[in-house]
Amino acid sequence: MPRYIIERTTGTLTREEIEAAGRKSNAVLAGMPGVVWIRSYVSDVEGKIYCEYDAPDREAVREHARRAGLPVDRITEVALEISPAMFR
Repeated sequence: MPRYIIERTTGTLTREEIEAAGRKSNAVLAGMPGVVWIRSYVSDVEGKIYCEYDAPDREAVREHARRAGLPVDRITEVALEISPAMFR
């Protein structure tokens, strides 16, 4: 299954807004087999959220965002995942 990093411009969100968006995202994901939210990183400084998803294709990622009411600036497919442990 391909892995994607999604860049979203959100501005600065309150914790309540982040929680509401997360709940909505999970509700939408429940009806989209094959699309899995792995984790997200919030940058208040940049006003962005970077999300990691597994999905069959970019269109599935876009459809999830559309249904959940989430912005999408860029979708990048991950070619290779590396970590420091791989280079010891």
